[in-house]
Amino acid sequence: MKYCPKCGAQNEDAASVCRECGSPIPDLHNAGQQQNQQNYQQNYQQNYQQNYQYQQNYNGQAGYAQQPSGGYPGISPRNIALCILFTIITCGIYGIYWMIMINDEVNRLAGETNATTGGMVFLFTFITCGIYGWYWLYKMGERCDRIKGNPYGNSNILFLILGLFGLGIVSYCLIQDTINKSAQ
Repeated sequence: MKYCPKCGAQNEDAASVCRECGSPIPDLHNAGQQQNQQNYQQNYQQNYQQNYQYQQNYNGQAGYAQQPSGGYPGISPRNIALCILFTIITCGIYGIYWMIMINDEVNRLAGETNATTGGMVFLFTFITCGIYGWYWLYKMGERCDRIKGNPYGNSNILFLILGLFGLGIVSYCLIQDTINKSAQ
């Protein structure tokens, strides 16, 4: 049996394209390539099963995926004090990077991988002279509450009020704290 490198579907040994997605399947004609293909297939299936199990783990409240216990791979905690210091030293440039990173990490932790990316959030905030940033803070509050296991919390209102009063960096710190606790 051959496995599709794109979708993982099983296909006949003679197949040149996947019967499920139509992607080309490489033709393996020597043992070294076959061993590499088998290793690839095993790794792909293991990763696919882990991702599938993660996506099936719902919190039952709003249908969003929960974070796995013991942290989240690929997300490491940041020192909040250093983030504030770097933002001040770079006249806000590091703050832009920080906002992009916390957006993408919160989206991953909340199970919303198709949500707006950090780069787009920055662009929309820049174009709207900061108005989209208030909406973004509100949505980050909702996601942080779901990450903490409290989908009916009020962090969204807190983050919005802080943003309206020019204290968005305090919201960033609170968001980063949520990420740090989840990444441990």
